[in-house]
Amino acid sequence: MWALGAPPRGWWPLLPLGVAALTVALYGRGLRARLLLGGLSGAVFYGSTLSWLSGFAVAGYVGIAVVETVMLAVAVGLVPAARTGRWAGGWWALPAGLVLLGTAQTRFPFNGFPLPALVHGQLDGPFTAAAPLGGSLLVTAVAATAGVGLAGLIVTSGRRRVIAVGAAAVVVGLPLAVGATVSTDPAGTLDTAVVQGGGPRGLRAVFTDPQDTTDRQFAVADQITGSPDVVVFPETVISVDGTITGSAADTEVAELARRLDASVVVGVVENQGSGFRNAAVLWGPDGQILGRYEKEHRVPFGEYIPGRELLERVTGLTSLVPRDAIAGEGVALLASPVGPLGVVISYEVLFADRVREAVTAGGRIVLVPTNAASYVTEDVPAIEVAGARMRALEFGRTVLQSAPTGYSVVVDPDGQVLAQSGLGEPALLREEVPLRTGLTPYARTGDTPVLALAALTLILPPLVGLVRIDPTGRRRRT
Repeated sequence: MWALGAPPRGWWPLLPLGVAALTVALYGRGLRARLLLGGLSGAVFYGSTLSWLSGFAVAGYVGIAVVETVMLAVAVGLVPAARTGRWAGGWWALPAGLVLLGTAQTRFPFNGFPLPALVHGQLDGPFTAAAPLGGSLLVTAVAATAGVGLAGLIVTSGRRRVIAVGAAAVVVGLPLAVGATVSTDPAGTLDTAVVQGGGPRGLRAVFTDPQDTTDRQFAVADQITGSPDVVVFPETVISVDGTITGSAADTEVAELARRLDASVVVGVVENQGSGFRNAAVLWGPDGQILGRYEKEHRVPFGEYIPGRELLERVTGLTSLVPRDAIAGEGVALLASPVGPLGVVISYEVLFADRVREAVTAGGRIVLVPTNAASYVTEDVPAIEVAGARMRALEFGRTVLQSAPTGYSVVVDPDGQVLAQSGLGEPALLREEVPLRTGLTPYARTGDTPVLALAALTLILPPLVGLVRIDPTGRRRRT
């Protein structure tokens, strides 16, 4: 169910239904059985949803799938076993385990690999109303709690069934009702143009002449009429040796910015020594470079090779990534003539902390130059769209995502897709989009409150179980 609910399908009811099925299966089971059930669920879920990795390296696909499966097994194993007696154990605590799983995925392995996260299938469902209140972790918790409520109809009876289902309804309904009241402040609009040059996809795209990629983007940009406020190009569509400043590409972008009288943001690769810098560079309407943001959260095995020296001896994987990206520093913000522009690059859109940095620094819109051209299937582009929509909901900002071969997308602050390109096709998305200021509760607090509640939910049942009440009404330790 979870695999069928993942992007690009996005069948959101299958997450709570899968949670219900797993909760019933876990009821009354010991630790070993819980770990096995969690491992089986992970093997099916990650084995199917990560299959796109096998097109790059089978060993990498197997390794990541195994690590993610073990993480899910541990998350399920943390759910306390159901017991008889006054305290009925923690059979209802699976949502808390899944929250911890979601937290771990953004940190491990390789500083985070949330592809896919369970929440990515929820963008068209009702549970995303909780996003501005508690982010993707709260959305996961609420959707999973709905599933636990369904399971309560099966594993409980009588008064306990009423309590279980009623408690689930409150836990689901309260954050949805509060989250629906959260809004950010209107701050005008921007006339925006998102450029997608089109071209080959898959490993063919990796070995395409970089100049051909650049030319495709500018061929689409030449179709822009009038004077938009901001033009967004994809990630890594200009490649230079050394710095972009003073290069032929600098001159070409400057001429475009002056012709359109617009701010232009372009993804640039600067090859420097044994590494490279992956930057989003801003040109002003006068053709001058006004700022840049360098990608901080790099893609493992895509932009750098963890343990490169060892892997060079035992595998040919390093030939696909001959040099490592240099991790950037600084705030994810570009100061433009039309106001502060939040910016994250590609993979970073899957990490709420990167967008939170952009928004809390003053970003009134979020730009996402990306490049998913090397993936044959639509799985990863669809996951990026889901990530962009979730970030829009969490922070109440418009998100503009530009990719060389798709999906490019314009998302409004309510998470709705205003425009989306096809895969491999040239496209120009021209939209008047809202600017917003102000911070959502989630932008102010981050994941800490939801994570703390999840940990308490898992810790409390065993602690309470240490004390039972005997028939005389006196407490006694067990």
